[in-house]
Amino acid sequence: MLEIATKERNQPGLTPDEEYTHITLWCLLSSPLLLANDLSAMDAFTKNLLENDEVIAVSQDALGDQAVEIFRDGEARVYAKDLEDGTKAVGLFNTGADTTITVVVKWSDLKIHGRRIVRDLWRQKDLGRFTGEFSLPVAPHSAELVKIAR
Repeated sequence: MLEIATKERNQPGLTPDEEYTHITLWCLLSSPLLLANDLSAMDAFTKNLLENDEVIAVSQDALGDQAVEIFRDGEARVYAKDLEDGTKAVGLFNTGADTTITVVVKWSDLKIHGRRIVRDLWRQKDLGRFTGEFSLPVAPHSAELVKIAR
């Protein structure tokens, strides 16, 4: 169950960065969408997270694969899953609470090679073409979600 937008008395809820993390992991694991909040009281930020069609498509991908952890080092985590169209969805996570870190995704960990297009799914924009690896800064308790294509 998604615990987003559940700020109530004596329960502070998740920060925006934690909501990114929660939904990113939910999508990568192909979990059913169950919300534990009052939909009519949802703030614009949370509503935008749930209405991002590129992010939701990762969860609803017809292949139905779940992501697996492909990299872990300190507070950095990388999860990846294959999508039906031959691309890969990749989540970059910072489990730390103190500082932004740079998370590196290596093609060798994804078992791919060559020049690839990396698209930021949260911001719905292409980040460019990369060979061998790419990296992104990830805020504390946050996550980034990208799609890697030929």
